[in-house]
Amino acid sequence: MSDSTKKTHQKEKNKGVLRRVYQYVKPHKTKLVLAVGLTVFMAVVSPVRPFLVQYVVDHYIIHPNGKMLLQSAGLMIFILIVETAVSYYSNYSINHLGQLVVRDLRNAVFKHLTKLKLAYFDRTPIGTLVTRVVNDLETISSIFTEGLAIIFGDFLQLSVVLSVMFYTSWKLTLISICTIPVLLIATNIFKNAIKKTFNDVRNQVARLNTFVQERITGIAIVKIFNRENEDYEQFKAINREHRDAHVRSVWYYSVFFPIVDILSAFSLGLLIWAGAGEVLQNEVTVGTLVAFTLYINMLFRPIRQLADRFNTLQMGIVSCERVFQVLDTHEMINDNEGKTFNVSQGEISFKHVWMAYKDENYVLKDVSFNIPAGKSIALVGSTGSGKTSIINLINRFYEFQKGEILIDGQDITQVNVNELRRQIAVVQQDVLLFSDTIANNIRLGNQELTDEKIYEAAKMVGADLFIKKLPGELSFNVMERGAMLSSGQRQLIAFIRAYLYNPSILVLDEATSSVDSETESMIQQAIVSLTKNRTSIIIAHRLATVQHVDTILVLEHGRIVESGNHQKLINIKGKYAELYERQFLAVES
Repeated sequence: MSDSTKKTHQKEKNKGVLRRVYQYVKPHKTKLVLAVGLTVFMAVVSPVRPFLVQYVVDHYIIHPNGKMLLQSAGLMIFILIVETAVSYYSNYSINHLGQLVVRDLRNAVFKHLTKLKLAYFDRTPIGTLVTRVVNDLETISSIFTEGLAIIFGDFLQLSVVLSVMFYTSWKLTLISICTIPVLLIATNIFKNAIKKTFNDVRNQVARLNTFVQERITGIAIVKIFNRENEDYEQFKAINREHRDAHVRSVWYYSVFFPIVDILSAFSLGLLIWAGAGEVLQNEVTVGTLVAFTLYINMLFRPIRQLADRFNTLQMGIVSCERVFQVLDTHEMINDNEGKTFNVSQGEISFKHVWMAYKDENYVLKDVSFNIPAGKSIALVGSTGSGKTSIINLINRFYEFQKGEILIDGQDITQVNVNELRRQIAVVQQDVLLFSDTIANNIRLGNQELTDEKIYEAAKMVGADLFIKKLPGELSFNVMERGAMLSSGQRQLIAFIRAYLYNPSILVLDEATSSVDSETESMIQQAIVSLTKNRTSIIIAHRLATVQHVDTILVLEHGRIVESGNHQKLINIKGKYAELYERQFLAVES
């Protein structure tokens, strides 16, 4: 692809991005019209002051007239006040518009992220997504604050100023703009160089966010394996590259702006030298020469800023592209909106189900079983045998490639996802609590759950005793990921959530693996009560906790190799009996 073709393609791509951004501007287009109108007004009015200075010098200073000079000064002050007021409202309107668009976009991105499949988050670093939602979206506001309307205003101001200058004196105008070709070349070089640097900066920000987020989230691992120094050295390297990218941009600015100032000073020097001769020959007036010194500043200032604004606009477009890439990711579960679903009994059937997280590396292979309504089933097997994958499919966190999964005879791929998940409660092995109170972590937005109901549920699972010992009880803030609670206490909070959820189907994923023997005994009693007359799926490494279930499925390498109750599986002396005997001997030893 030739360079011209690439440029044409990029221009069309940029136009497409800006058209999409405009869709978020439409609800606020009144502010856009106001901002553009004020910008145009500023551009048209800007040459008035130099023109007025020219008139005052020629008529009231060269030929002194104190009264008219005083009136002219008052008029200039009035014009300055008007310009200041218009500039204020123009800047406020355009910045407010930018923040409104960023707010709407951020809401749209966050809502979209919550609907994506878990598989998307498995392969996308969280730090990268944080950069998209926070940094990139904030950069998008620059499309408005330093973008199209401001650039349009600068070009309009240049056109108006040049027109007035040529009208006043074409000779002085040509002298004034003789350095502009050099300035345009320097601007183009600067624009291309700074664009590449800005891209490097954004990439380094994403790397930095990802590294910091991962290390803070996994700080326990860092400390357990004494990785502080190694990770610090790694962080210094990433931070150094981030600094170098910023320094390169600072260097380009440090070179470019002095060049502009030198060219501006050179033009001013030429103007005064040539203009003085024109004045002596009565070709132009002194007022004209004074006005042209002001016009030069009005010419060079926008040109100097245009390069920076074009790059800021480009960075805003690049950030838009990254954000729209997230919005254009359609890795979503088909939720069949409008199709109601209600679990009346809770019978679950797997029929020849095959499932792979990637390509055809199947983790479940031709899995078939049936859980009668109100019965309980346990999934046991070694790590990686496919236990968690089964419950991931029931909730439709992931899709399966072959087979069929039915709940009460209804294909779960044909029902509304939200209604399906509303019927199922899951207590996970690794309980996540948000940085909030215990009560809010249990309610999760359901304000119908009063403190009285929460305490009643806490008593059912034996959690009321430890909650009452905490400062503030239900108002106690557990901090991020529940750091202020023990793993067993977090597990008990999860059981309270499940109890209050009152689901038709209950899933316990290694739900007692993180508690001590005393707490486990207490939870076992709650499990018996919670699973009574309710379809239940229990995953457990501790086989002693699943002896009471109706059916035990033994998985190995994604297949069901044994099925039956505890006593039956012990009697056939197969895989289950081997696992049970191994655990029994381990406990004895």
